[in-house]
Amino acid sequence: MDALDQTPLHAKHYADDAEFVCASILENVRLARSTYRLRFGAPGIARRVTPGQFVMVRLAGLDDPLLGRALALYDCDPAAGWVDVVYLAHGKFTTALATRQPGDRVEVWGPLGNGFKGDGERLDRLIAVAGGIGYTPFLAVAREALGAASYGESPARSPLSAEEVTFCYGVRTADLLAGEADFGAAGVDLRVASDDGSVGHQGLVTEVLRQALEETASGSRRVLVCGPEPMMQAAAEICAAAGVRCDASLETPMACGLGVCFSCVARVKQPDGGWDYKRTCVEGPVFDASQIAW
Repeated sequence: MDALDQTPLHAKHYADDAEFVCASILENVRLARSTYRLRFGAPGIARRVTPGQFVMVRLAGLDDPLLGRALALYDCDPAAGWVDVVYLAHGKFTTALATRQPGDRVEVWGPLGNGFKGDGERLDRLIAVAGGIGYTPFLAVAREALGAASYGESPARSPLSAEEVTFCYGVRTADLLAGEADFGAAGVDLRVASDDGSVGHQGLVTEVLRQALEETASGSRRVLVCGPEPMMQAAAEICAAAGVRCDASLETPMACGLGVCFSCVARVKQPDGGWDYKRTCVEGPVFDASQIAW
């Protein structure tokens, strides 16, 4: 093995192939309370991005806020050259982004991160679990797993594949539920939980996960999770007890998205029993949940 291949800071571990574009906004539409879908034109990114990857987005021509924000792929159309991301308007950047109109421009770099990967097996059931805005990576995952879409240019990719996809989606209340029509159109078995009982199961989304696992105890399964860290940890523990692999897409705040600033590190277990910091933006955002030192 080349000595450089063993160096964590070797250039191949950075986002060498990320594309930077000043993209035109095509759509910026409200999906639910404070939740918006942004569509922008970026043909190069649309051809290469895969489920679970993300892009960094910032407002063109402005330096306040200066830093971009990491937004996961929601969907894309490689032929038409557009990419969709979904965001929650709650801070300075996202509140300003919600006011932008078609024809305005955003600066985008990507695709970034490792994304979700399969291992050649066709699962009986793929179960995705999300809390709040953590639902955004799972539409593309589901569409590809069910054979309704394909993503990325690389013929060497091994995407997730499943006979059925169940999506356990937790929200605080009904008016924060977004994207249900998109998941329905994709053929996903959508199961909703809400804190206040205004929609779906009243209680924790992990309770819905537990039920879904019990229904498929004899089949091949994998769980994907994204959302608040306590929820992801609870889901990982449920999966470990059931002997089911769980992959977690971390939402660690990022500053650069390129692996340079080390602001997005997560603690990942090592073979010697200890742990080390891994950068969510380049070694992640998807990690084997059993390897995360929660």
